[in-house]
Amino acid sequence: SQDVRATLVHNNTATWRRTGPAGEDNILQDRQREIMARGLPKQKPIAGVGQVVVVASGKGGVGKSTTAVNLALGLMAIDPSKRVGLLDADIHGPSVPKLMNLKGNPELTETNRMIPLTNYGLPCMSMGFLVDEEAPIVWRGLMVMSALEKLLRQVEWGSLDYLVVDMPPGTGDVQLSISQNVPVAGAVIVSTPQDIALLDARRGAEMFKKVHVPVLGLVQNMSVFQCPNCQHQTHIFGSGGARQLADTLGVHFLGDIPLHLNIREMSDRGQPVVISSPDSPEAEAYRKLAAAVLLRIQEVTV
Repeated sequence: SQDVRATLVHNNTATWRRTGPAGEDNILQDRQREIMARGLPKQKPIAGVGQVVVVASGKGGVGKSTTAVNLALGLMAIDPSKRVGLLDADIHGPSVPKLMNLKGNPELTETNRMIPLTNYGLPCMSMGFLVDEEAPIVWRGLMVMSALEKLLRQVEWGSLDYLVVDMPPGTGDVQLSISQNVPVAGAVIVSTPQDIALLDARRGAEMFKKVHVPVLGLVQNMSVFQCPNCQHQTHIFGSGGARQLADTLGVHFLGDIPLHLNIREMSDRGQPVVISSPDSPEAEAYRKLAAAVLLRIQEVTV
């Protein structure tokens, strides 16, 4: 009715007069925040899992999955009393089956929860266990999110102190879904020292900050190559780029991982260097990384 419309106009006009343009902007921003808060999913812990650590990168090809595998094994190596699991969240390009030398389909519990496949004492779950090794996963977003939900919620992990999640590269749906649905203790960002990789690593770190996931720090992978014959060191991808980026972003630098033939060969064989070459300098680098990650988890969860 005209009376109702007149009342609404009067009320809106009165509100505008009381607040002015700046006050009206504040009211709109408050309403937008309320709507966004209602729309975000509530975080729900993964059954049986203590701390979730995601390993991410802004782009592919920087050694993120190799780092995630050796980080998980490094956590076990420095404290054997802790139970650690590894989740491969890269739906389209799962690497954990190859890196961990695991094949086969997971068995099911009586409640139809998947039992992780285990090697080297590390329970693992991956989309690669559910499809043929050479089959491409040509799925749209909704199917990817459905598969991710199953990997997150329908796995019988038992009791874990830490779950390391190997994220897909980039800053897309999977990263947002995990960050918003699961309480994440922190994110480890992997990059090479190369400028183009650092640009994408910066985007990854900024994304986690926006969704309120603590950035535990940056790892500089493939930092230096040492000739096995003359021991001369060469910085093939540049020097110190990730350390400088960490300083710029105000986050911690977690350490350097060398570019070493042994890491590549053992990864291709499904024998991570932390297990196959525990006394090597490269295995020690991963254990130091694990120790730095544990320290940062303690700092951000106090």
